[in-house]
Amino acid sequence: MPVISGEEYKKRIDAMNAEVWVGGSKVTGSISEHPAFKGIIRSQAELYDLQCANQDDMTFPSETTGNRLGLSYLIPRTKGELERRRKMIQRWALHSGGVMGRSPDYMNTVLAAFAASIDVLDGEENCHPERLLQFYEYARENDLSFTHTFVNPQSNRSKLAFLEEDVTNARIMDRTDQGLIIKGAKLLATQGGITDEIIVFSAPGAQDNAHAYCFSIPSNTKGLKFVCRESFANDGPSYDYPLSSRFEEMDTIVIFDDVLVPWERVFIHDNIRAATRLYVQGKFVPFTLHQIASRQIIKTEFLLGIAQGIVDTIQIGDYQHVQSKVVEIVKGLEVMKALVIKSEQEAAVDASGIMVPERQPLYVAVNQFQESYPRFAEILQILGASGMMSIPQKADFEGEVGEQLDHFLQGVEVKGEDRVSLFRLAWDLTMSSFGSRQTLYERFFFGDPVRLSQTIYQLYDDHKALETIQPFLSKKADK
Repeated sequence: MPVISGEEYKKRIDAMNAEVWVGGSKVTGSISEHPAFKGIIRSQAELYDLQCANQDDMTFPSETTGNRLGLSYLIPRTKGELERRRKMIQRWALHSGGVMGRSPDYMNTVLAAFAASIDVLDGEENCHPERLLQFYEYARENDLSFTHTFVNPQSNRSKLAFLEEDVTNARIMDRTDQGLIIKGAKLLATQGGITDEIIVFSAPGAQDNAHAYCFSIPSNTKGLKFVCRESFANDGPSYDYPLSSRFEEMDTIVIFDDVLVPWERVFIHDNIRAATRLYVQGKFVPFTLHQIASRQIIKTEFLLGIAQGIVDTIQIGDYQHVQSKVVEIVKGLEVMKALVIKSEQEAAVDASGIMVPERQPLYVAVNQFQESYPRFAEILQILGASGMMSIPQKADFEGEVGEQLDHFLQGVEVKGEDRVSLFRLAWDLTMSSFGSRQTLYERFFFGDPVRLSQTIYQLYDDHKALETIQPFLSKKADK
């Protein structure tokens, strides 16, 4: 089938009837109508509709069926295809201002990266690259949506944690004729319960074969539970909650209560080395970093637009400290754009004929964004100052005091209602519960920022830099 519409996506998710728990209660009925999910499901549906309406720019033809497939599923083989993927990713990101970290293109990219890495599984025990490739082709032909989970519970993060008998992390409990039996928990499946499938895999560091796996199962698999955090979705008018009413991506704890994973959906099991190689030596890192950084560029532009909007609305652009703060965002944006383009320009075709972006610039881009984003959010708060607190709601402007508010809260050539609309946008992005989650989310996107900087240090090729100092060290002293 070709790419799906937004309505098809909603119908599929409602029909899944996955086991989702919010506030101690199990979600019943259509999840697309539940207050915690209806905004994000509607927004996700809009992305699918956007893809359908712009198929020349956002899809590609299947080489097997001729169907139009989502471009985020494309495994690039040229630099042009790599650039096309980026433009498609950013087209979707523009729809949300980049605040949807788990829009469908992220996990589509993950699955495409795994499918492009099947060579690292060849000859490995308990590995089935042929199943992974078949599933990738099935997913893209049916335009499936995904969440994923690989983070272990935080019960013990010490260096000696592996000495404890495991009681929390999801593990293989049995291997039957039908498949694997999984029991335990995983953390942070964003959009858990509102996608067709969940991909579960092991991050590097597993100490036991029972924790080494990679598989995908439907979200409504028996024994699979998604337990939600408190919802940050606000069900009021979009004027009051311009972002949280539309783009709140729920984060969930995933509980596996003796879940059966059929063998045809098991790609790796009981092999620590293979699970690590798929993550480290495969194309997961460069492909996903390219998607992440492409979205973060759009989010930085969004932040810059809000910042400049505040400056123009209350006419504070003549102050040097204001200019310097806005320029911080400008510099961050331009550096991010340059690093992503550099990764594409330095991309190379690997032995399997796949165009792989250069990962070092992408590591730097994502690590820099982890450090910069909290500062960018702070800049919006500083620029808005007391205006970030003087944000009456739509109902206030429609009530008896509306005319006075429109006068007293006006900006430069902007009525009070319009000025407050801008400041509510800044507040929802940086100060609401939704906004606070955005900051934490970006701070730790792709892992701990210190670990990521260590990876950059360890992988960086410093030979050229060291060569530049040799002429200054080898000259004989003047006699």
